[in-house]
Amino acid sequence: MDSSKPQTSRTKPQPDHLDLGQQGEAYARAFLEQRGYRIVGANFTLPVGRNLRGAMVTAEIDLVAYDGPVLCFVEVKTRSSDWYAPPQVNIDRRKQRQVSRAARAYRRRFGLEAEAYRFDVVTVVLPPSDSQATGLQIELLRSFWTDAQLKKRPSKEWHYD
Repeated sequence: MDSSKPQTSRTKPQPDHLDLGQQGEAYARAFLEQRGYRIVGANFTLPVGRNLRGAMVTAEIDLVAYDGPVLCFVEVKTRSSDWYAPPQVNIDRRKQRQVSRAARAYRRRFGLEAEAYRFDVVTVVLPPSDSQATGLQIELLRSFWTDAQLKKRPSKEWHYD
C-alpha cells in the first residue's frame, strides 16, 4: 500500500428528493415555532415491531412538538409542485398506522401515556429553484387523523359504506 498518495473520501451526493425533504422539514419547523409550538424532537426513529418475515420495522416521526399542553406528532410532506395532487394525499392509512405505532412507542418510552396528543400534518410546496414559479406554500393540518380512525374492523362484519 502506497502511503504517499493522498486518500480521498468519496461521498455520494444526496438524491434531490432527500434535499427537498430536509428543506421542507426546516421550513415546517420554523413555521410551527412561529405559531407557538415548542419543538422537542426531530427525525425520531423508533423500532415498532417486526414484519411477517421477522425483520425489525422502524418508523420515523418527523417532528415532535408541544402546542400548549398537547403533544403533537407532526408528519411533514414536501413537494416541488401541487399540480397533480396536494402533498397530504400521500399520507395513506399505512403511513398513519406507522406513525401512530411510533407515537405509541415514543409515549411509552418517555412515560407520556396519560398526556393529550394528536397527529398533525404540515404540507410544504417548494417550487424548484430553476423554475419561474415563486412562492412558498405551507399549510398546517391539525388533527389530521386519530388512533380511533385506524382501528381495524372485525373481519366478519359486513359494511356497505
